[in-house]
Amino acid sequence: MRVFSPRKRLKADITIKDSMLDVIIALIPVCLVSFYFYRMNFAVVLGISIVASLATETVVRMLLGKKNRVSDLSAVVTGILIALVLPSSANIWRAIIAAVIGVGLAKELMGGLGWNRFNPALFGYATTIIFGSMFRVNQPSLFTEIDVVTQATPLTMLQQGTQMPGYGSLLVAFPGGSFGEVSALALILGGLYLLYQRQIEWRLPVSVIVTVFLGSMLFGQNPIYSVLSGGVLLGAIFMATDWVTCPDNLRGKVVFGMCTGVLICIFRYALPTTGGVAFSILIMNALVPVVEKATVKKRPTLAKQA
Repeated sequence: MRVFSPRKRLKADITIKDSMLDVIIALIPVCLVSFYFYRMNFAVVLGISIVASLATETVVRMLLGKKNRVSDLSAVVTGILIALVLPSSANIWRAIIAAVIGVGLAKELMGGLGWNRFNPALFGYATTIIFGSMFRVNQPSLFTEIDVVTQATPLTMLQQGTQMPGYGSLLVAFPGGSFGEVSALALILGGLYLLYQRQIEWRLPVSVIVTVFLGSMLFGQNPIYSVLSGGVLLGAIFMATDWVTCPDNLRGKVVFGMCTGVLICIFRYALPTTGGVAFSILIMNALVPVVEKATVKKRPTLAKQA
């Protein structure tokens, strides 16, 4: 049986590559659905995100005098996730900036894979949200989104109380929001594959989803729509479970997931902000040492045993 400790799993390159390959396979259904709805818009953003991630890792590691590790596929996974978390109207510059910051700063300059504190894809994406709000002031910028044929996102419809699509449509495929939010079913299938391959532990994503479900009820929102919209499944299955940036122990994973779900509800229903799922996971990434300290059982000393 595989273990989930990032330090143990990162001892062998083959383990890293196999793990990353499993994540790529799990993301194929999501990417196919996104391509079906957005065609070249998604294909271009996906390609640019992957290339920018690979190039950034290569250049930064070369400047730091470190061995090139693009063959472990971690940069490819980061590039795919960056493309999926971006809104369907995002331009290529936003994808490039997110990749450079995510891979260059959040991953490589923090020590490389296994030592990064934050999920690189979410860190890069969240940075573009912050920079975009700073520079998009009545003038075009690198963060200006392209014009594409879109419709109101399910989350926006939920918050505004407008007519929502049926549960079936939202589960199978409903375009709107980020590229990775199109199909909840595709995300679930990918998550089931990762569970089967023992690449993730079920308690963490389930605790996120259950907490958002219950929290949405407390805020007077439809809990099913809340879980199926706004990137909750994408974040819970593919981001929060990153085995480098989440707790190692099982109790820690549950606490991490529950706190992430609470933060998502706060960002979504109490604060006028975007990217609530991303910011929630990043905040909990920073608090992983605290969570692990509080949830790891201390072994009794010999003196106490005596």
